[in-house]
Amino acid sequence: MATVGQEFKTGEKCETKGRYTFVRYVDNPQSPAPTSNEREIPLDRGDTFPPIRSQNRAAWWRLTQLT
Repeated sequence: MATVGQEFKTGEKCETKGRYTFVRYVDNPQSPAPTSNEREIPLDRGDTFPPIRSQNRAAWWRLTQLT
């Protein structure tokens, strides 16, 4: 089970249902920023962490809330 604050990368499987927040792109630059509806996402156990679709880039996600 993941803990709040743990980070995950696009393409990994979600192991804990919760809300996840965009941290940074995998290739490191912070800009351009994701759209407002892409910055925080709900995921269920077994879902795959998505890319930031508006930028077509892989991202790091942080678990911010268990649901």
